[in-house]
Amino acid sequence: MTVEHDPTRRRLLKGGTAAAALMLSGCDRLSESDWFRQILESVEGLNLRIQRALGRGKELAPEYTAADLSPLFKVNGNDDAEDDRYQKHADTQFADWKLEVGGLVEQPLQLSLAELRALPARTQITRHDCVEGWSCIGKWTGARLAPILQQARLKPEARYIVFHCADTMPSWKGPQPYYESIDLDDAFHEQTILAYDMNDQPLPIAHGAPIRLRAERHLGYKQAKFVMKLEAVTSFRNIGDGKGSYWADQGYSWYAGI
Repeated sequence: MTVEHDPTRRRLLKGGTAAAALMLSGCDRLSESDWFRQILESVEGLNLRIQRALGRGKELAPEYTAADLSPLFKVNGNDDAEDDRYQKHADTQFADWKLEVGGLVEQPLQLSLAELRALPARTQITRHDCVEGWSCIGKWTGARLAPILQQARLKPEARYIVFHCADTMPSWKGPQPYYESIDLDDAFHEQTILAYDMNDQPLPIAHGAPIRLRAERHLGYKQAKFVMKLEAVTSFRNIGDGKGSYWADQGYSWYAGI
């Protein structure tokens, strides 16, 4: 039997989502105003505070059994990355690929796939909920993010972890490198992993090889693929359009909690 989300929590979150949807239905001129953006941000902030108050920051997303695995796990987002450097790594099965960990850290890191596999790991069977309305259940194994950040020794001013990815997405400025971010509460959560295996096999390219983020308390678009670099930052001001992720820059919720 699977664990269901708390119904009280669902009602609270639906309220925040409905309020945001009503506001987004206004005209473009209204949505571009500073005070309107502040209202939207306050709704999202309320969503985050409700989530944290109900879950106390450590609540686990539901986990399932092998019998619940979806026979086909749909691909979300891009199914490949056109970046030349990425393609060269893919040609050698990521033998020379390394994850960079930098920004506001005392000890920058470069970790090979083999080194990531040697770190404290977690396996979890969870449901991926896409904002488009579909869901799939998959099994993920990967390095827990918390020990990596502990090894890098975050500086006191670090507040967020940004995931820089190899793929690009369209934007009003042209192709934009995909990026995502989470705060430290989620970064140190037990179920936040850098997944290198999916359903007991090495992560396929279509699903984000060599590693992808799995932050299981969030919607599917939060699960960044083709991760190349982690950057600890104080704010998002100088990254993308400053909203904290590619999809947040397009008007989606940054937090995306479920």
